[in-house]
Amino acid sequence: MGIFDEYHNLYERPDTKPPKHIRGIACDVKNCAYHDGDNYCTAERIAIGPTFATMCADTVCATFKPKQF
Repeated sequence: MGIFDEYHNLYERPDTKPPKHIRGIACDVKNCAYHDGDNYCTAERIAIGPTFATMCADTVCATFKPKQF
């Protein structure tokens, strides 16, 4: 299990409801399960990684989860 799988498991609990959106966080990833359709993130919290990033292009949203169509 990788680090990103651990983050995904945090959000797959059936007893939790997604919040409205994280204030101040813009998201353009329309195929993410947490994208609300208006470029906001509805995840409970976000995780950005990896820890060894040295520039913006090195980072990823570890909270990303593909939207189920």
